[in-house]
Amino acid sequence: MGIKEETFFEGGPHVGDLIINLLVGLTIIGLPLTVGAIVRALWLRYRITNRRITVTGGWQGRDRTDIIYAEVAKVKKIPRGIGAWGDIVVILKDNSRLELRAIPRFREIYDYIAERAADKNSKPLDSVKA
Repeated sequence: MGIKEETFFEGGPHVGDLIINLLVGLTIIGLPLTVGAIVRALWLRYRITNRRITVTGGWQGRDRTDIIYAEVAKVKKIPRGIGAWGDIVVILKDNSRLELRAIPRFREIYDYIAERAADKNSKPLDSVKA
C-alpha cells in the first residue's frame, strides 16, 4: 500500500489579487485585468499535497492539471502585492510550465514544493529564488 496523500494547502487565489484588480478595473484600460482576476477568484483552485500539485481552473473550473514531484525540474517564485501573495512557476523536465498565480503563503508553499521535488529527484533541484 502506498503513502497516504496528505494535503498541505488547498484553496484559491489570494483575495488581495481580486481587490487590487477591481480597483484597477475602475479605469477602462484595467478592465481585462479585472475580468481575469474575477475568473481566477471564481474558478481557480490549488491543491498541494505530499504526492502532487493539482490546479483546477478554466471556464467554470472544468480544466484540471496534476503534476507529480518527480516531473519537476525547477521552481521559481515571484512576490506580488507587496509580498502578501505571489506567483510560483513550476518548470517540468520536458520544459513545460505550470503557473500558480496569486497564491497565498507562496513562500511556504514554494519551500514545500522545492523540498518534495528535490526528494523525488536524484540530483539537486535547480531552484531560483526571486
